[in-house]
Amino acid sequence: MADNKVQITKSDRIKVWMRSNFLQGSWNYERMQNGGWAFTLIPVLKKLYTTKEDRAAALKRHLEFFNTHPYVASPIIGVTMALEEERANGAPIDDVTIQGVKVGMMGPLAGVGDPVFWFTLKPIIGALAASLALGGSIMGPILYFVVWNVLRLGFMWYTQEFGYKAGSKITEDLSGGILQDITKGASILGMFILPALIERWVVVDFSPVKVSRIKQSAGAYIDWDKLPKGAAGIKEALTQQAAGRSLDKYKVTTLQDNLNQLIPGLAALLITFLSMWLLKKKVSPIIIIFGLFAFGVVMHVLGVM
Repeated sequence: MADNKVQITKSDRIKVWMRSNFLQGSWNYERMQNGGWAFTLIPVLKKLYTTKEDRAAALKRHLEFFNTHPYVASPIIGVTMALEEERANGAPIDDVTIQGVKVGMMGPLAGVGDPVFWFTLKPIIGALAASLALGGSIMGPILYFVVWNVLRLGFMWYTQEFGYKAGSKITEDLSGGILQDITKGASILGMFILPALIERWVVVDFSPVKVSRIKQSAGAYIDWDKLPKGAAGIKEALTQQAAGRSLDKYKVTTLQDNLNQLIPGLAALLITFLSMWLLKKKVSPIIIIFGLFAFGVVMHVLGVM
Protein backbone atom coordinates (compact mmCIF):
# COMPACT_ATOMS: atom_id res chain seq x y z
CA MET A 1 0.00 0.00 0.00
CA ALA A 2 2.87 2.36 0.78
CA ASP A 3 4.02 2.21 -2.84
CA ASN A 4 0.60 3.44 -3.99
CA LYS A 5 0.68 6.56 -1.85
CA VAL A 6 0.84 9.85 -3.69
CA GLN A 7 3.22 12.45 -2.32
CA ILE A 8 3.66 16.15 -2.95
CA THR A 9 7.18 16.85 -4.16
CA LYS A 10 9.35 19.88 -3.58
CA SER A 11 8.78 20.84 -7.22
CA ASP A 12 5.03 20.86 -6.61
CA ARG A 13 5.46 23.02 -3.53
CA ILE A 14 7.63 25.50 -5.46
CA LYS A 15 4.84 25.86 -8.03
CA VAL A 16 2.36 26.55 -5.25
CA TRP A 17 4.78 29.05 -3.67
CA MET A 18 5.10 30.97 -6.94
CA ARG A 19 1.33 30.95 -7.50
CA SER A 20 0.69 32.25 -4.00
CA ASN A 21 2.02 35.64 -5.16
CA PHE A 22 -1.30 36.00 -7.00
CA LEU A 23 -3.48 35.22 -4.00
CA GLN A 24 -5.35 38.50 -4.37
CA GLY A 25 -5.47 38.40 -8.16
CA SER A 26 -9.24 37.75 -8.23
CA TRP A 27 -10.25 39.35 -4.93
CA ASN A 28 -14.01 39.82 -4.62
CA TYR A 29 -16.45 41.14 -2.03
CA GLU A 30 -18.33 37.88 -1.63
CA ARG A 31 -15.59 35.36 -0.87
CA MET A 32 -12.53 37.60 -0.80
CA GLN A 33 -9.38 35.63 -1.77
CA ASN A 34 -11.07 32.35 -2.65
CA GLY A 35 -10.25 32.53 -6.36
CA GLY A 36 -6.56 33.18 -5.78
CA TRP A 37 -6.50 30.48 -3.08
CA ALA A 38 -7.92 27.85 -5.43
CA PHE A 39 -5.55 28.96 -8.21
CA THR A 40 -2.60 28.59 -5.81
CA LEU A 41 -3.44 24.98 -4.93
CA ILE A 42 -4.10 23.73 -8.48
CA PRO A 43 -0.63 22.09 -8.94
CA VAL A 44 -1.00 19.88 -5.85
CA LEU A 45 -4.67 19.14 -6.47
CA LYS A 46 -3.78 17.87 -9.94
CA LYS A 47 -1.03 15.75 -8.43
CA LEU A 48 -3.18 14.29 -5.66
CA TYR A 49 -6.40 13.62 -7.58
CA THR A 50 -6.47 11.97 -10.97
CA THR A 51 -10.16 11.91 -11.88
CA LYS A 52 -12.12 14.87 -13.13
CA GLU A 53 -14.72 14.43 -10.40
CA ASP A 54 -12.19 14.43 -7.55
CA ARG A 55 -10.40 17.49 -8.92
CA ALA A 56 -13.69 19.34 -9.35
CA ALA A 57 -14.69 18.51 -5.79
CA ALA A 58 -11.32 19.68 -4.48
CA LEU A 59 -11.56 22.99 -6.33
CA LYS A 60 -15.12 23.46 -5.10
CA ARG A 61 -14.17 23.10 -1.43
CA HIS A 62 -11.32 25.57 -1.89
CA LEU A 63 -13.60 28.16 -3.47
CA GLU A 64 -15.19 28.79 -0.09
CA PHE A 65 -14.61 32.07 1.73
CA PHE A 66 -10.98 32.81 2.56
CA ASN A 67 -9.27 36.04 3.57
CA THR A 68 -6.07 36.84 5.45
CA HIS A 69 -2.88 38.82 4.98
CA PRO A 70 -1.46 37.65 1.62
CA TYR A 71 1.99 36.79 3.01
CA VAL A 72 0.95 34.97 6.18
CA ALA A 73 -1.38 32.81 4.09
CA SER A 74 1.68 30.67 3.31
CA PRO A 75 1.63 28.53 6.50
CA ILE A 76 -2.09 27.93 5.93
CA ILE A 77 -1.31 26.83 2.38
CA GLY A 78 1.30 24.43 3.74
CA VAL A 79 -1.09 22.92 6.27
CA THR A 80 -3.81 22.61 3.63
CA MET A 81 -1.44 20.78 1.27
CA ALA A 82 -0.59 18.34 4.07
CA LEU A 83 -4.27 17.72 4.83
CA GLU A 84 -5.10 17.22 1.16
CA GLU A 85 -2.21 14.79 0.84
CA GLU A 86 -3.43 12.79 3.83
CA ARG A 87 -6.96 12.78 2.46
CA ALA A 88 -5.82 11.62 -0.98
CA ASN A 89 -4.01 8.72 0.72
CA GLY A 90 -7.11 7.56 2.57
CA ALA A 91 -7.10 9.52 5.82
CA PRO A 92 -10.60 10.32 7.20
CA ILE A 93 -10.40 14.06 6.54
CA ASP A 94 -13.57 15.70 5.25
CA ASP A 95 -14.33 19.11 3.73
CA VAL A 96 -15.43 20.55 7.07
CA THR A 97 -12.09 19.70 8.69
CA ILE A 98 -10.05 21.35 5.93
CA GLN A 99 -12.21 24.47 5.88
CA GLY A 100 -12.20 24.62 9.68
CA VAL A 101 -8.39 24.64 9.81
CA LYS A 102 -8.26 27.39 7.19
CA VAL A 103 -10.80 29.57 8.98
CA GLY A 104 -9.23 28.91 12.38
CA MET A 105 -5.79 30.04 11.21
CA MET A 106 -6.58 32.92 8.87
CA GLY A 107 -7.95 35.23 11.58
CA PRO A 108 -5.05 35.15 14.08
CA LEU A 109 -2.42 35.20 11.32
CA ALA A 110 -4.06 38.22 9.65
CA GLY A 111 -3.48 40.13 12.89
CA VAL A 112 0.25 39.34 12.64
CA GLY A 113 0.72 40.24 8.99
CA ASP A 114 -0.31 43.89 9.14
CA PRO A 115 1.96 45.07 11.99
CA VAL A 116 4.93 43.01 10.81
CA PHE A 117 4.84 43.73 7.07
CA TRP A 118 2.76 46.87 6.45
CA PHE A 119 3.62 48.82 9.63
CA THR A 120 7.21 47.73 10.31
CA LEU A 121 9.21 46.16 7.47
CA LYS A 122 7.74 48.14 4.58
CA PRO A 123 8.14 51.61 6.20
CA ILE A 124 11.70 50.85 7.32
CA ILE A 125 12.84 49.57 3.93
CA GLY A 126 10.89 52.29 2.11
CA ALA A 127 12.39 55.07 4.25
CA LEU A 128 15.92 53.81 3.65
CA ALA A 129 15.35 53.47 -0.09
CA ALA A 130 13.65 56.88 -0.32
CA SER A 131 16.57 58.53 1.47
CA LEU A 132 18.96 57.12 -1.12
CA ALA A 133 16.67 58.14 -3.96
CA LEU A 134 16.35 61.71 -2.66
CA GLY A 135 20.14 61.86 -2.64
CA GLY A 136 20.13 61.04 -6.35
CA SER A 137 21.22 57.41 -6.00
CA ILE A 138 19.75 54.82 -8.35
CA MET A 139 20.32 52.29 -5.58
CA GLY A 140 17.20 53.60 -3.80
CA PRO A 141 14.54 51.84 -5.91
CA ILE A 142 16.85 48.89 -6.59
CA LEU A 143 17.46 48.37 -2.87
CA TYR A 144 13.75 48.58 -2.10
CA PHE A 145 12.81 46.08 -4.82
CA VAL A 146 15.53 43.56 -3.93
CA VAL A 147 15.36 43.70 -0.12
CA TRP A 148 11.56 43.73 0.07
CA ASN A 149 11.10 40.82 -2.31
CA VAL A 150 13.90 38.75 -0.76
CA LEU A 151 12.34 39.11 2.68
CA ARG A 152 8.80 38.59 1.40
CA LEU A 153 9.49 35.57 -0.79
CA GLY A 154 11.83 34.03 1.76
CA PHE A 155 9.23 34.34 4.49
CA MET A 156 6.51 32.88 2.27
CA TRP A 157 8.62 29.88 1.27
CA TYR A 158 9.87 29.10 4.77
CA THR A 159 6.46 29.36 6.40
CA GLN A 160 4.82 27.33 3.64
CA GLU A 161 7.37 24.57 4.17
CA PHE A 162 6.90 24.85 7.93
CA GLY A 163 3.14 24.48 7.53
CA TYR A 164 3.46 21.52 5.19
CA LYS A 165 5.89 19.64 7.43
CA ALA A 166 3.98 20.43 10.61
CA GLY A 167 0.64 19.48 9.09
CA SER A 168 -2.42 19.90 11.25
CA LYS A 169 -0.23 20.22 14.39
CA ILE A 170 0.66 23.79 13.39
CA THR A 171 -2.60 24.95 14.94
CA GLU A 172 -1.30 23.68 18.28
CA ASP A 173 2.10 25.32 17.76
CA LEU A 174 0.57 28.73 17.10
CA SER A 175 -2.36 28.61 19.50
CA GLY A 176 -0.28 29.69 22.49
CA GLY A 177 1.52 32.97 23.00
CA ILE A 178 3.64 33.01 19.84
CA LEU A 179 1.18 35.07 17.82
CA GLN A 180 0.63 37.49 20.66
CA ASP A 181 4.39 37.94 21.24
CA ILE A 182 5.05 38.58 17.54
CA THR A 183 2.21 41.08 17.27
CA LYS A 184 3.24 42.91 20.46
CA GLY A 185 6.90 43.10 19.45
CA ALA A 186 6.05 44.39 15.96
CA SER A 187 3.68 47.00 17.40
CA ILE A 188 6.33 48.27 19.85
CA LEU A 189 8.90 48.54 17.08
CA GLY A 190 6.37 50.33 14.91
CA MET A 191 5.73 52.87 17.69
CA PHE A 192 9.44 53.75 17.70
CA ILE A 193 9.61 53.98 13.90
CA LEU A 194 6.41 56.01 13.41
CA PRO A 195 7.61 59.33 14.98
CA ALA A 196 10.75 59.33 12.85
CA LEU A 197 8.70 58.70 9.71
CA ILE A 198 6.24 61.47 10.61
CA GLU A 199 9.02 64.04 11.11
CA ARG A 200 10.65 63.08 7.85
CA TRP A 201 7.74 62.56 5.45
CA VAL A 202 4.76 64.56 6.74
CA VAL A 203 5.29 68.22 5.85
CA VAL A 204 2.99 71.01 7.05
CA ASP A 205 4.54 74.42 6.30
CA PHE A 206 3.10 77.73 7.58
CA SER A 207 5.91 79.86 6.12
CA PRO A 208 3.53 82.15 4.18
CA VAL A 209 2.14 83.46 7.48
CA LYS A 210 4.45 86.35 8.55
CA VAL A 211 4.47 87.12 12.27
CA SER A 212 6.88 90.09 12.23
CA ARG A 213 8.99 92.18 9.84
CA ILE A 214 11.79 94.17 11.52
CA LYS A 215 14.36 96.43 9.83
CA GLN A 216 17.88 95.40 10.79
CA SER A 217 20.64 97.76 11.80
CA ALA A 218 23.37 98.76 9.37
CA GLY A 219 26.08 96.17 9.09
CA ALA A 220 23.74 93.31 9.89
CA TYR A 221 22.72 92.84 6.28
CA ILE A 222 24.32 93.06 2.84
CA ASP A 223 23.94 96.52 1.35
CA TRP A 224 23.56 95.58 -2.30
CA ASP A 225 23.71 99.18 -3.52
CA LYS A 226 27.25 99.64 -2.16
CA LEU A 227 28.72 96.46 -3.65
CA PRO A 228 31.11 96.75 -6.63
CA LYS A 229 29.79 95.65 -9.98
CA GLY A 230 30.51 92.36 -11.72
CA ALA A 231 32.41 89.42 -10.29
CA ALA A 232 33.94 91.52 -7.54
CA GLY A 233 30.47 92.36 -6.20
CA ILE A 234 29.41 88.72 -6.21
CA LYS A 235 32.59 87.77 -4.37
CA GLU A 236 32.05 90.49 -1.76
CA ALA A 237 28.40 89.43 -1.24
CA LEU A 238 29.41 85.82 -0.67
CA THR A 239 32.12 86.94 1.75
CA GLN A 240 29.66 89.05 3.76
CA GLN A 241 27.10 86.25 3.80
CA ALA A 242 29.72 83.83 5.09
CA ALA A 243 30.51 86.35 7.84
CA GLY A 244 26.91 86.15 9.02
CA ARG A 245 25.22 89.07 7.30
CA SER A 246 21.60 88.70 6.20
CA LEU A 247 20.61 88.89 2.54
CA ASP A 248 17.83 91.39 3.21
CA LYS A 249 17.59 94.52 5.34
CA TYR A 250 14.35 93.25 6.90
CA LYS A 251 14.23 90.26 9.23
CA VAL A 252 11.00 88.36 8.63
CA THR A 253 9.72 85.88 11.20
CA THR A 254 7.07 83.39 10.05
CA LEU A 255 4.64 81.25 11.98
CA GLN A 256 6.65 78.21 10.90
CA ASP A 257 9.82 79.69 12.43
CA ASN A 258 8.07 80.03 15.78
CA LEU A 259 6.66 76.51 15.60
CA ASN A 260 10.09 75.12 14.76
CA GLN A 261 11.53 76.83 17.85
CA LEU A 262 8.80 75.47 20.10
CA ILE A 263 8.11 71.93 18.85
CA PRO A 264 9.47 70.98 15.40
CA GLY A 265 7.00 68.86 13.47
CA LEU A 266 4.05 69.64 15.78
CA ALA A 267 1.61 70.32 12.93
CA ALA A 268 2.62 67.12 11.13
CA LEU A 269 2.14 65.13 14.32
CA LEU A 270 -1.32 66.63 14.88
CA ILE A 271 -2.34 65.84 11.30
CA THR A 272 -1.17 62.25 11.79
CA PHE A 273 -3.07 61.90 15.07
CA LEU A 274 -6.18 63.35 13.42
CA SER A 275 -5.95 60.82 10.59
CA MET A 276 -5.50 57.97 13.08
CA TRP A 277 -8.52 59.18 15.07
CA LEU A 278 -10.66 59.35 11.92
CA LEU A 279 -9.58 55.83 10.93
CA LYS A 280 -10.54 54.62 14.40
CA LYS A 281 -13.96 56.21 13.86
CA LYS A 282 -14.31 54.07 10.69
CA VAL A 283 -13.91 57.00 8.31
CA SER A 284 -12.88 55.78 4.87
CA PRO A 285 -9.18 56.35 4.04
CA ILE A 286 -10.27 57.69 0.63
CA ILE A 287 -12.36 60.38 2.34
CA ILE A 288 -9.41 61.29 4.60
CA ILE A 289 -7.05 61.57 1.63
CA PHE A 290 -9.39 63.79 -0.39
CA GLY A 291 -10.21 65.80 2.75
CA LEU A 292 -6.53 66.53 3.42
CA PHE A 293 -6.02 67.38 -0.25
CA ALA A 294 -8.92 69.84 -0.23
CA PHE A 295 -7.77 71.34 3.09
CA GLY A 296 -4.26 71.89 1.70
CA VAL A 297 -5.57 73.58 -1.45
CA VAL A 298 -7.86 75.91 0.51
CA MET A 299 -5.10 76.85 2.98
CA HIS A 300 -2.70 77.57 0.09
CA VAL A 301 -5.26 79.79 -1.65
CA LEU A 302 -5.81 81.69 1.60
CA GLY A 303 -2.06 82.15 1.97
CA VAL A 304 -1.77 80.15 5.18
CA MET A 305 0.26 77.20 3.87
